[in-house]
Amino acid sequence: MKSLRQLYKVGVGPSSSHTMGPAKAARLFADKHHDCRQFKAVLYGSLALTGKGHGTDRALRKVLGNCEVVFDCDSPCVHPNTLELFAYKDGKQVDKMQVFSVGGGEIVIAGESPVEHEDVYPLSTFKQIADFCRQNDLRLWQYAERCEGNDIRDYLKQMWRVMVKDIEDGLQAEGVLEGGLNVQRRAKKLLLTDRKESMQTRENRLVAAYAFAVSEQNAGGAEVVTAPTCGSCGVIPSVFRYYQLTFGWDDEKIVNGLLTAGIIGNLVKTNASISGAECGCQAEIGTACAMASAGLAEMCGMSLEQIEYAAEVSLEHHLGLTCDPVNGLVQIPCIERNAVAAMRAINAMRLATFLADSRKITLDTAILTMYETGKDIGEGYRETAKSGLAKLYRG
Repeated sequence: MKSLRQLYKVGVGPSSSHTMGPAKAARLFADKHHDCRQFKAVLYGSLALTGKGHGTDRALRKVLGNCEVVFDCDSPCVHPNTLELFAYKDGKQVDKMQVFSVGGGEIVIAGESPVEHEDVYPLSTFKQIADFCRQNDLRLWQYAERCEGNDIRDYLKQMWRVMVKDIEDGLQAEGVLEGGLNVQRRAKKLLLTDRKESMQTRENRLVAAYAFAVSEQNAGGAEVVTAPTCGSCGVIPSVFRYYQLTFGWDDEKIVNGLLTAGIIGNLVKTNASISGAECGCQAEIGTACAMASAGLAEMCGMSLEQIEYAAEVSLEHHLGLTCDPVNGLVQIPCIERNAVAAMRAINAMRLATFLADSRKITLDTAILTMYETGKDIGEGYRETAKSGLAKLYRG
């Protein structure tokens, strides 16, 4: 498995696959043709169907200038997130590059060997990693640190600072998000608790407020951390920040949680997918929920069995979750979905405290099941905005 640096990355929202990936491809293409002033981009599949809502054209033009962007919603494509870039000189085409945006801001260029980042993790299933940790008396975060090197802690502290800033900025922001759906920012309103509320209600409200804050920042095009994607970036920060403020945890403990959560995310990315266009929202929100629950269980000092159970329950109960963003925007149902997943991550961790010994399904099985389920989900429900809420919403 690759370094967690390839999982947790700072990028501009609202979508790692629809803005970060295409922008990365455009930069590579522009650097290759620095003497060209005319470019064209043709988007296919999910990039074409939801690219306007996701701001793919804006991301491309930010890199390539006033290039022509074509949304081809009808032609078949090899990958659900396919992009073709054309360079022109003196009015004549001089080059063409086909790119697949595979999720999390990563891209694959057709006809070229994928850029292979170094494998830093020799093991690639939870069972293998858990057995190794038991044999060597290691916590999951210690295993990750051993594989990554000590400098990973400084990197993750940087990622955490961005996450916290998104919460703080999002809690102060007000107004309507761009895109035409008239979606009001609600994080600040959620923060206002009632003194008569129960502790449980207050917890839910605060966790939701933090999740809304980050997700609304993402929808507004701010810098966020992929965890594992932009569309699911609000889950981990909201859960970890609530517990940090409630129990006074320092950033070192948070890093332990991010390391553990990162292993879970890496397992899904390696053995299945974190792309909504490929496997539906279960691949994004489901994975983020599993990561948050496992990381929280780690920070609470729970056993390997309990950590696995928390992650497995989180992922299992998101199986089949579709990706049907209204108008192709990362707003409805995406923002609320981050808050729901955050609260579910906490509940899965709590469930693991007394039911882990009854587990029948392994995390590895849940990951493979999620991938197969994603492949079975109808194409219209995989980030195309052609079915589900995107089709039936009449707001």
